Amino acid sequence: MNNVETIAVVPTILRRGGAWFSALGRPKNAGTKIFCISGHVNKPCNVEEELGIPLRELIDTYAGGVRGGWDNLLAVIPGGSSVPLIPKDICDTVLMDFDSLRDVKSGLGTAGVIVMDKSTDVIRAIDRLAQFYKHESCGQCTPCREGTGWMMRVMHRMVQGRAEVEEIDTLEKVTKQVEGHTICALGDAAAWPIQGLIRHFRPVMEERIAQYKAARAPRPMPMAAE
Repeated sequence: MNNVETIAVVPTILRRGGAWFSALGRPKNAGTKIFCISGHVNKPCNVEEELGIPLRELIDTYAGGVRGGWDNLLAVIPGGSSVPLIPKDICDTVLMDFDSLRDVKSGLGTAGVIVMDKSTDVIRAIDRLAQFYKHESCGQCTPCREGTGWMMRVMHRMVQGRAEVEEIDTLEKVTKQVEGHTICALGDAAAWPIQGLIRHFRPVMEERIAQYKAARAPRPMPMAAE
């Protein structure tokens, strides 16, 4: 249950009773949440809704739907930039509450819903987040200080495809060494977007690497006319 929304609704809870508030949302996920919907939607907005609303209903009802229609959806970051993205097949049915998103290995977080359609270079999008978290690291914790910079530099190369396929596994291992090993949650926030990218879009990363290698493969010399 989010503190901001809970505190704001305290006068109404006192007036209408705890049973009323507990009836909103789903078991263990009672109450409402302020969702900030941005990205590739027709009407970006802030809206307060009950926890447990289906993601598709949230986007279609309040944000005017995905730009180009629901079938043009690529992925959504459901809880702000620090949580792992989820691809369209999960977005089709997932509910917007803490437990439901945890079950699909993401999170509700701040409920900053970032919608990405199929025009998105998803590798570049996560690379941009890696840059942000590298910039925001205070440097106190070694895993974060060193890890965010290392992850950012590798992600820069992944955008181009200038990497080896084996480096994807190495990148994932480094995110695990950063995650859970810092005083504050910024290390987790830096690691999780990259983990989501690898979990759901590894084939895209491998294809980018293959394209880079193919574009730079030596061309056979033309045969001299006899």
